[in-house]
Amino acid sequence: MPFDVVEATQRVEEQIGQLSRLRSEERPGWTRQVFGEPYRESREWVAATMRDAGLEVHRDAAGNLVGRLAGTNSSAPALMTGSHTDTVEGGGRFDGVVGVLGAIEATRSIRESGTPLSRDLLVVDFLGEESNEYGLSCLGSRTMAGELTAADLNRRNAAGRSLGSAYEAFGLDPSALLDPARTAPGPLHGYVELHIEQGPTLEKEGTQIGVVTSICGIERFVAHFAGREDHAGTRPVADRHDAMVAAAQAVLTVRSEGCGAPGVATTTHVRNRSSSPNVVPSAVDVSGELRSIDRSWLTGAKRRLGEQVLSASRGYGVDVDFDWTSDNEIVQAHPRAYDLVAATAAELGYSWRPVPSGATHDAVHLASLAPMAMIFVPSRDGRSHCPEEWTDAPDIGRGVHVLAETLRALDTARL
Repeated sequence: MPFDVVEATQRVEEQIGQLSRLRSEERPGWTRQVFGEPYRESREWVAATMRDAGLEVHRDAAGNLVGRLAGTNSSAPALMTGSHTDTVEGGGRFDGVVGVLGAIEATRSIRESGTPLSRDLLVVDFLGEESNEYGLSCLGSRTMAGELTAADLNRRNAAGRSLGSAYEAFGLDPSALLDPARTAPGPLHGYVELHIEQGPTLEKEGTQIGVVTSICGIERFVAHFAGREDHAGTRPVADRHDAMVAAAQAVLTVRSEGCGAPGVATTTHVRNRSSSPNVVPSAVDVSGELRSIDRSWLTGAKRRLGEQVLSASRGYGVDVDFDWTSDNEIVQAHPRAYDLVAATAAELGYSWRPVPSGATHDAVHLASLAPMAMIFVPSRDGRSHCPEEWTDAPDIGRGVHVLAETLRALDTARL
């Protein structure tokens, strides 16, 4: 039975509508954050949807939801596809969700075709891909790749609760998360992830499919500005050591640094550690990030930002210290897997182009386990991580079609 694009599109569109009802009613947009009750309910729904498509379903020790379609040679390294169904606060209905429901639909079409794969096909809804209150993204894929650490489990949210405690409350054993024997998926032949672009390129050019070349590296920082407390009504402005003014200048410096390709820079939080309205701010924290697919740009931007912020802060009589963390390194798509996606899109008659990803994905961590490729479909106006996030159903259907046929090609390909 050939792939029925119309039927697949209709089914995924209906399922996106069903899943979108499982959200935090009291929060803006479509909010379904990791470890929350709506997220727990949504994953029960996803498990049922996997079973309806003919998959054997289990939750692994890392908290990932895994559906398996057996191949004719289950001893061979398996294929894997999937994404995530958690959201940022006030997020949309498509980010990650298209990759999970699209993977389920692609797998259904393979099962119903009557021509099984030789390899097992694993469909994964990865636990907690989005950034969260513990400051660590891609929890499930990071753990599957053996990259979660004991220090990560001791990360604390604003209330002082540890990430390990959050796992435990969600019904997962924190000690198992650090045991590769319990979290590793076994040998993999390849990984392919379908995702919305989250940017404007495909829609602007009228291109139907994006084939991801690389995924950006992310460097995050917290800058701590230390000034001097004074009475806000009596200390003359010219005689102040105002940490907030230095922080404000830093926000503009971050924006300036991010205005030039090939990278972007964003300030995400500014926090005054004093709550008094009549005190000159003496302790202000500024959080932000740099993103690029160019390592030399990231290195240079990190250096330039530190030098410029320090120089400007000293002019205000304020000291500043930076804490830097690398969220993930730049990851290239596997050349042969990339070629398979591109060739498949072309053979199916869809227009395509190479695109880099400015967002991170579970694919970053799976790339350490198997040859990795990603398929992008257009985002309306390039909007994402907001309630206005939207991808047209026919675009999703084309992405699912490319995914299904890529998995077939990957099944027999030498990588």
